[in-house]
Amino acid sequence: MRLLIVEDDLRLCDVLRRGLAEQGHVVDLAHTGEDGERCAAGGPYDAIVMDINLPVRDGLSVIRSLRKAGRQTPALILTSRDTVADVIEGLDAGADDYLKKPFVFPELEARLRAITRRKDADLGTNELRVADLTFDSANRLVRRRNRDIALTRREMAFLEYFMRNANRVVTRRMLEDAMFDRESDVVSNVVDVYVSRLRSKIAANGEKQLLHTVRGTGYRLAAE
Repeated sequence: MRLLIVEDDLRLCDVLRRGLAEQGHVVDLAHTGEDGERCAAGGPYDAIVMDINLPVRDGLSVIRSLRKAGRQTPALILTSRDTVADVIEGLDAGADDYLKKPFVFPELEARLRAITRRKDADLGTNELRVADLTFDSANRLVRRRNRDIALTRREMAFLEYFMRNANRVVTRRMLEDAMFDRESDVVSNVVDVYVSRLRSKIAANGEKQLLHTVRGTGYRLAAE
Protein backbone atom coordinates (compact mmCIF):
# COMPACT_ATOMS: atom_id res chain seq x y z
CA MET A 1 0.00 0.00 0.00
CA ARG A 2 0.98 3.60 -0.52
CA LEU A 3 0.22 5.49 2.70
CA LEU A 4 0.18 9.14 3.75
CA ILE A 5 0.96 9.86 7.41
CA VAL A 6 -0.11 13.33 8.60
CA GLU A 7 1.46 13.79 12.03
CA ASP A 8 3.46 16.62 13.64
CA ASP A 9 5.30 14.40 16.15
CA LEU A 10 8.54 13.77 14.24
CA ARG A 11 9.63 10.89 16.46
CA LEU A 12 6.30 9.12 15.97
CA CYS A 13 6.52 9.79 12.23
CA ASP A 14 9.86 8.03 12.11
CA VAL A 15 8.49 5.03 14.04
CA LEU A 16 5.46 4.80 11.75
CA ARG A 17 7.49 5.14 8.59
CA ARG A 18 10.07 2.50 9.56
CA GLY A 19 7.47 0.07 10.86
CA LEU A 20 5.20 0.32 7.83
CA ALA A 21 8.12 0.25 5.38
CA GLU A 22 9.31 -3.00 6.96
CA GLN A 23 5.92 -4.47 6.01
CA GLY A 24 6.43 -3.44 2.38
CA HIS A 25 4.37 -0.25 2.38
CA VAL A 26 5.38 3.02 0.73
CA VAL A 27 5.03 5.91 3.18
CA ASP A 28 4.94 9.66 2.62
CA LEU A 29 4.90 12.14 5.52
CA ALA A 30 3.26 15.51 6.10
CA HIS A 31 3.60 17.48 9.34
CA THR A 32 0.84 20.10 9.10
CA GLY A 33 -2.81 19.88 8.17
CA GLU A 34 -2.23 22.14 5.19
CA ASP A 35 0.60 19.96 3.82
CA GLY A 36 -1.45 16.84 4.52
CA GLU A 37 -4.40 18.10 2.52
CA ARG A 38 -2.18 19.13 -0.39
CA CYS A 39 -0.50 15.71 -0.48
CA ALA A 40 -3.79 13.82 -0.15
CA ALA A 41 -5.40 15.85 -2.91
CA GLY A 42 -2.51 15.26 -5.30
CA GLY A 43 -1.35 11.72 -4.58
CA PRO A 44 -2.79 8.26 -5.32
CA TYR A 45 -2.81 6.93 -1.75
CA ASP A 46 -4.41 3.70 -0.57
CA ALA A 47 -5.00 5.13 2.90
CA ILE A 48 -4.28 8.15 5.10
CA VAL A 49 -3.31 8.13 8.79
CA MET A 50 -4.35 11.48 10.25
CA ASP A 51 -3.67 13.10 13.61
CA ILE A 52 -6.24 15.65 14.83
CA ASN A 53 -4.08 18.20 16.67
CA LEU A 54 -2.02 19.53 13.77
CA PRO A 55 -0.42 22.90 13.03
CA VAL A 56 -2.13 25.28 10.57
CA ARG A 57 -5.25 23.09 10.11
CA ASP A 58 -6.63 20.36 12.34
CA GLY A 59 -7.07 16.85 11.00
CA LEU A 60 -10.86 16.84 11.15
CA SER A 61 -11.17 19.91 8.94
CA VAL A 62 -8.73 18.33 6.47
CA ILE A 63 -10.82 15.15 6.25
CA ARG A 64 -14.02 17.16 5.82
CA SER A 65 -12.40 19.19 3.05
CA LEU A 66 -11.18 16.07 1.24
CA ARG A 67 -14.62 14.44 1.42
CA LYS A 68 -16.29 17.63 0.21
CA ALA A 69 -13.92 17.63 -2.78
CA GLY A 70 -14.90 14.04 -3.60
CA ARG A 71 -11.71 12.39 -2.31
CA GLN A 72 -12.74 9.03 -0.86
CA THR A 73 -9.29 7.73 0.14
CA PRO A 74 -9.77 5.67 3.34
CA ALA A 75 -8.69 7.67 6.39
CA LEU A 76 -7.78 6.46 9.87
CA ILE A 77 -7.58 8.98 12.69
CA LEU A 78 -4.67 8.33 15.05
CA THR A 79 -4.94 10.64 18.05
CA SER A 80 -4.66 11.05 21.80
CA ARG A 81 -8.27 12.29 21.99
CA ASP A 82 -10.06 9.37 23.58
CA THR A 83 -13.62 10.23 24.59
CA VAL A 84 -16.68 8.69 22.94
CA ALA A 85 -17.64 12.16 21.73
CA ASP A 86 -14.23 12.51 20.05
CA VAL A 87 -14.64 9.18 18.24
CA ILE A 88 -18.14 10.11 17.04
CA GLU A 89 -16.93 13.51 15.82
CA GLY A 90 -14.06 11.89 13.92
CA LEU A 91 -16.22 9.32 12.19
CA ASP A 92 -18.88 11.91 11.38
CA ALA A 93 -16.17 14.09 9.81
CA GLY A 94 -15.59 11.34 7.24
CA ALA A 95 -12.92 9.12 8.80
CA ASP A 96 -13.21 5.37 8.19
CA ASP A 97 -11.69 4.33 11.51
CA TYR A 98 -10.38 5.79 14.76
CA LEU A 99 -7.41 4.56 16.81
CA LYS A 100 -6.34 6.08 20.11
CA LYS A 101 -2.75 6.73 21.19
CA PRO A 102 -0.87 4.93 22.60
CA PHE A 103 -1.49 2.11 20.16
CA VAL A 104 -0.13 -1.34 19.34
CA PHE A 105 1.54 -1.35 15.92
CA PRO A 106 0.01 -4.63 14.65
CA GLU A 107 -3.45 -3.23 15.40
CA LEU A 108 -2.71 -0.13 13.33
CA GLU A 109 -1.65 -2.23 10.37
CA ALA A 110 -4.67 -4.53 10.76
CA ARG A 111 -7.02 -1.54 10.77
CA LEU A 112 -5.34 -0.15 7.65
CA ARG A 113 -5.82 -3.49 5.91
CA ALA A 114 -9.46 -3.50 6.97
CA ILE A 115 -10.34 -0.04 5.65
CA THR A 116 -8.59 -0.68 2.32
CA ARG A 117 -10.35 -4.06 2.00
CA ARG A 118 -13.70 -2.32 2.49
CA LYS A 119 -12.82 0.12 -0.28
CA ASP A 120 -11.87 -2.74 -2.59
CA ALA A 121 -15.10 -4.56 -1.74
CA ASP A 122 -17.13 -1.44 -2.54
CA LEU A 123 -15.38 -1.24 -5.91
CA GLY A 124 -15.73 -4.96 -6.54
CA THR A 125 -11.96 -5.35 -6.80
CA ASN A 126 -11.11 -7.92 -4.10
CA GLU A 127 -9.88 -10.26 -6.84
CA LEU A 128 -7.93 -8.87 -9.76
CA ARG A 129 -7.54 -11.02 -12.86
CA VAL A 130 -5.57 -10.83 -16.09
CA ALA A 131 -5.96 -13.95 -18.23
CA ASP A 132 -5.23 -16.85 -15.83
CA LEU A 133 -3.28 -14.71 -13.36
CA THR A 134 -5.23 -13.74 -10.24
CA PHE A 135 -4.44 -11.52 -7.27
CA ASP A 136 -6.58 -11.78 -4.13
CA SER A 137 -6.10 -8.35 -2.56
CA ALA A 138 -7.91 -9.31 0.65
CA ASN A 139 -5.71 -12.32 1.43
CA ARG A 140 -2.63 -11.20 -0.53
CA LEU A 141 -2.50 -14.36 -2.64
CA VAL A 142 -1.22 -14.61 -6.21
CA ARG A 143 -2.01 -17.59 -8.45
CA ARG A 144 -1.43 -18.63 -12.06
CA ARG A 145 -3.88 -21.36 -13.04
CA ASN A 146 -3.51 -23.79 -10.12
CA ARG A 147 -0.04 -22.60 -9.11
CA ASP A 148 0.62 -20.34 -6.13
CA ILE A 149 3.22 -17.64 -6.83
CA ALA A 150 5.41 -16.57 -3.92
CA LEU A 151 6.30 -12.86 -4.08
CA THR A 152 8.11 -10.51 -1.74
CA ARG A 153 6.04 -7.65 -0.36
CA ARG A 154 7.57 -5.18 -2.81
CA GLU A 155 7.13 -7.54 -5.76
CA MET A 156 3.49 -7.96 -4.75
CA ALA A 157 3.06 -4.19 -4.62
CA PHE A 158 4.44 -3.90 -8.16
CA LEU A 159 2.16 -6.67 -9.42
CA GLU A 160 -0.91 -5.14 -7.76
CA TYR A 161 -0.16 -1.81 -9.44
CA PHE A 162 0.18 -3.49 -12.83
CA MET A 163 -3.04 -5.45 -12.35
CA ARG A 164 -5.01 -2.38 -11.31
CA ASN A 165 -3.75 -0.76 -14.51
CA ALA A 166 -4.15 -3.83 -16.72
CA ASN A 167 -4.02 -3.23 -20.48
CA ARG A 168 -2.67 0.28 -19.93
CA VAL A 169 0.88 1.43 -20.61
CA VAL A 170 2.64 2.12 -17.31
CA THR A 171 5.76 4.28 -17.49
CA ARG A 172 8.83 3.94 -15.29
CA ARG A 173 8.04 7.34 -13.77
CA MET A 174 4.54 6.18 -12.85
CA LEU A 175 6.00 3.12 -11.15
CA GLU A 176 8.63 5.15 -9.29
CA ASP A 177 5.96 7.58 -8.05
CA ALA A 178 3.68 4.74 -6.93
CA MET A 179 6.25 2.40 -5.39
CA PHE A 180 8.74 4.70 -3.66
CA ASP A 181 8.25 7.54 -1.21
CA ARG A 182 8.99 11.12 -2.17
CA GLU A 183 12.30 11.27 -0.30
CA SER A 184 13.80 8.09 -1.74
CA ASP A 185 16.77 8.17 -4.08
CA VAL A 186 15.56 5.67 -6.65
CA VAL A 187 18.34 3.73 -8.38
CA SER A 188 17.99 4.07 -12.15
CA ASN A 189 17.41 0.39 -12.89
CA VAL A 190 15.35 -0.58 -9.82
CA VAL A 191 12.07 -0.69 -11.79
CA ASP A 192 13.65 -2.93 -14.44
CA VAL A 193 14.90 -5.28 -11.71
CA TYR A 194 11.43 -5.73 -10.20
CA VAL A 195 9.83 -6.14 -13.61
CA SER A 196 12.38 -8.83 -14.48
CA ARG A 197 11.67 -10.67 -11.23
CA LEU A 198 7.93 -10.53 -11.81
CA ARG A 199 8.29 -11.82 -15.35
CA SER A 200 10.33 -14.80 -14.23
CA LYS A 201 7.86 -15.72 -11.48
CA ILE A 202 4.70 -15.13 -13.54
CA ALA A 203 5.93 -17.45 -16.29
CA ALA A 204 8.07 -19.80 -14.19
CA ASN A 205 6.37 -22.91 -15.56
CA GLY A 206 6.60 -21.91 -19.18
CA GLU A 207 3.26 -20.08 -19.26
CA LYS A 208 2.63 -17.28 -21.73
CA GLN A 209 4.27 -14.03 -20.63
CA LEU A 210 1.75 -11.37 -19.58
CA LEU A 211 4.08 -8.50 -18.62
CA HIS A 212 5.27 -6.84 -21.80
CA THR A 213 7.75 -4.07 -22.59
CA VAL A 214 6.43 -1.14 -24.59
CA ARG A 215 9.61 0.04 -26.25
CA GLY A 216 10.62 3.58 -25.33
CA THR A 217 7.62 4.02 -23.01
CA GLY A 218 7.28 1.46 -20.23
CA TYR A 219 5.34 -1.72 -19.59
CA ARG A 220 1.89 -3.22 -20.01
CA LEU A 221 0.27 -6.17 -18.23
CA ALA A 222 -2.08 -7.77 -20.71
CA ALA A 223 -3.18 -11.13 -22.08
CA GLU A 224 -1.96 -10.18 -25.56
